[in-house]
Amino acid sequence: MGKVRFERDGAVGIITLADPPLNLVSPEMMSELDAAVSEAHDSDVRAVLVKADGDAFSAGANVDSMFQGRNPRSAHALISGAGRATMHAEQLPMPTICAVHGMCLAGGLEVALACDVIWAAEDATLGQIEAVIGAMPFGGGAQRLASCCGPYRAREIVYGGRMYTAQEFERWNIVSRVLPFSELHEKALKYAQRLAAGPTLAYAATKRTIREMLDSGVRASDAIIPDLSAPLFESADLKHGIESLLKNGPGQARFAGK
Repeated sequence: MGKVRFERDGAVGIITLADPPLNLVSPEMMSELDAAVSEAHDSDVRAVLVKADGDAFSAGANVDSMFQGRNPRSAHALISGAGRATMHAEQLPMPTICAVHGMCLAGGLEVALACDVIWAAEDATLGQIEAVIGAMPFGGGAQRLASCCGPYRAREIVYGGRMYTAQEFERWNIVSRVLPFSELHEKALKYAQRLAAGPTLAYAATKRTIREMLDSGVRASDAIIPDLSAPLFESADLKHGIESLLKNGPGQARFAGK
């Protein structure tokens, strides 16, 4: 049985960490995650939901397979592979939402941070805890936390190596919504379905604009807007959206993602 599963619910792709109960991050899981992301990318899905089976989204690394017996050379190859998986997920051209429950720690948090939006169950615990074994976040967690909550808070989170509540991470702009666990997956799927029914090409352009701002600053992001937005004027969605607005008022357009 695989450790990651890709399925479809209409226009929503669902990537599930499927190695319960703890979904420990291993080289095999990251390889399968990368393959699932590729499957989503190559399909015609228009939004992606990332979730997990079991008691936890992910309790972090499988220490035996990830750390034991490694020298710097083998560690370099491992870390490069893990980084590719999260960067690949981050670069998906459609909106992505991650629904976390239980523990969401270390490499598991890095998977969540690669998504556009994180929703968490009320009883979720999250943290970048690598410091407790003398390691650093090697899947990009430190810098992605800094982009959410600023460098000072990110340093505190990573240096301390402790676990935080979903409510704390919501206050710090890392988690965008906290829900009862009983509602989390259903509401996250409905949100993904709503995004999947939206103007997919416009979402992709917005996502690229925000990524450019995070990578290179506001001025660089401003500079690419004409190249990203001008092609939208040929899209079926923009033409239909304008026609629908003029004829029926706002909020009535039905987009095809083209």
